[in-house]
Amino acid sequence: MVSLNEGTQRQSWFPLVVLGIGMSMIVIDATIVNVAVPVIMIDLGLSATGVEWVNSIYSLTFAALLIPLGRTGDVHGRRKTFAIGLVVFLAASMLAAAAGNGALLIGARVLQGVGASMVVPMTLAVVNALYTGARRTIAFAVWGSIIGGMAALGPLLGGWVVTDFGWRWAFWVNLPIGLLVLLGTRKVPESRDPHGGGADVPGLLLSVIGPLALVFGLIEGQTYGWFTAPGGGLSPVPLAFVVAAASLVALVLVERARARAGRPVILDLSLFALPSFRYGGAAAMIVMLGEFGLILVLPLFLQSAMGFTAFQTGLIVASLAAGTFLAGGVVPQLPFAPRVIVRLGLSLEAASAIAIGLTAAPSIGPWSLVPWLVLYGFGVGFASAQLPNVMLAGVPARQSGAASGLQSAIRQLGAAVGVAVLGAVLVTGLDSAMNHHLPGHPELAAAVRESGGTAIPAIRDPVQHAAAVAASADATRRVTIVTGLALLAGVGATFLLPDTGGRRREEE
Repeated sequence: MVSLNEGTQRQSWFPLVVLGIGMSMIVIDATIVNVAVPVIMIDLGLSATGVEWVNSIYSLTFAALLIPLGRTGDVHGRRKTFAIGLVVFLAASMLAAAAGNGALLIGARVLQGVGASMVVPMTLAVVNALYTGARRTIAFAVWGSIIGGMAALGPLLGGWVVTDFGWRWAFWVNLPIGLLVLLGTRKVPESRDPHGGGADVPGLLLSVIGPLALVFGLIEGQTYGWFTAPGGGLSPVPLAFVVAAASLVALVLVERARARAGRPVILDLSLFALPSFRYGGAAAMIVMLGEFGLILVLPLFLQSAMGFTAFQTGLIVASLAAGTFLAGGVVPQLPFAPRVIVRLGLSLEAASAIAIGLTAAPSIGPWSLVPWLVLYGFGVGFASAQLPNVMLAGVPARQSGAASGLQSAIRQLGAAVGVAVLGAVLVTGLDSAMNHHLPGHPELAAAVRESGGTAIPAIRDPVQHAAAVAASADATRRVTIVTGLALLAGVGATFLLPDTGGRRREEE
C-alpha cells in the first residue's frame, strides 16, 4: 500500500468519498423505489406494465445517455458534468414526489435518468483518472463499499418512509443527500480530455432508438401480443424488435465509418478490442439483469402475497445490500486476481438466486430469505467491486469518461432488460399459475396478472386468496430460477476475462 502523510491522504481520498456518496444516491433511489412499488401501484392505479415502465424507463434513459454524456464530461469537464447531473437529478426527484398520476411519474423518472447518466460515468471517470496502481485497487474497493453501505440504508429508509410518511418521501429523501454532495464537489479536481470535441448526432439518435425499441417490445409484449394483437392484426411488438435490431446494427456501422473518417463518435468501438472490456461488459450486463429483476419481483411477492409491511420488506431486502457492504470490505484482502473475484461473485449470485427460488413458498417465514439474500449480496459486492476495475484496466486515462460511460451504459441496459424480461416472466408465471391453482376464474386471474400481484390483498374469499398466494409464490420461484440460470451464463463469461492484475495502461 502506498504510504502518505495524514494531510495528503485526507486530500487525496476526499474526492472519492464525495463521488461515492453521489453515486450511492442513485443506488438509494433505485432501492427505495423498488420497496415503494406496491404502494405506488395502488395509489396511482398502475398496472404491472406501468410499474415496469417506472423502473425500465429510468434505466433505459440512463443507459441511452451514458455514452454521449460520458463523452461530454471528457470534453467539457468531469466535475462540472457531475455537478450539473446532480442538479437535474434533484429537480426530477421533486417532480416525481409531486406526481399525481402514472404518466407524470414516468416522465419524472425519465428526467431522473438524464441526471443519473451525468453523475454515474463521471464518478468512475474521475476515480480512473486520479488513482493508479495499488491506490486504484483500493479506490475501487472503497467506492464499492460506500455504495454498498448506502444501498443497505435504501430498503430500510424506503420501508420506513413509505410506511410512516408515504411513497412520495422515497423521492424527497434525495434532496439532503444531493445538496451535501453538491457542496463537496468544490474539493473534487477538474479533469478533461483537451483533444476531444465535436458532435455525433446520428450516433446519439441510433443509441437512443435501438434500446428504446428493444425495451418497448419486451415490456409491451404482454399488452399488445408478441405476434398478433388481441383484437386481431399484427402486433407492433415484432416491428419494435426489427427497429431495435436495425438501429443497433446501423449504430455500429455508422460509428465505424465515422471513426475511419476521423470524425467524433459517441461509441468508441475500439474499446471492445480490449478483451477485459469486451467480456467484462457481458458479465456486467448479466449482473445488473439479475439484480434489478430480482429486486423488482421480491417486494411485490413479500408485500402483496405474504402481507408484509413496506418496512418489513425493507428489512428483508436490506440484507442483500448489507451483504454487498460487507463484501466491499473483504475484497481488498482477497489474494485472488480480479477476474477470479468476479467469477466467485457471480457464482454466489447464481447459487443464491436458485436457493431463493426453491425457498419461496406460501408458508415462508419472514426471515427465511435473509441468509440467501446476504449471500447474494456478497456475490454482488465481489462482482460489482471488481468489474469496473477489470473493464477499465486497459483503458488510457484520456478515454476514461467515454469508457466509464460505455461500461455504465452496458450495466444500465442490463438493468432495463432485466426488469423487462423478468417482469414478463413474472406476468406469464402469474397467469399460468392462477389457471393452475384456480381454474375457471379468468377475470380474477387477469386482475392478479395485470396488477403484478398487488390485487391479492383485496381478495376476500379464503380459497381464492390462498390460490392467488400460491400462484404468486410459483411465479416468484420461476423468476428467481431464471435469474440464477442467467447468472450462470455470466460465470461462463468470466473464463474469457484476461488476468489484468489490477493494472491499467498509462497514456502514451
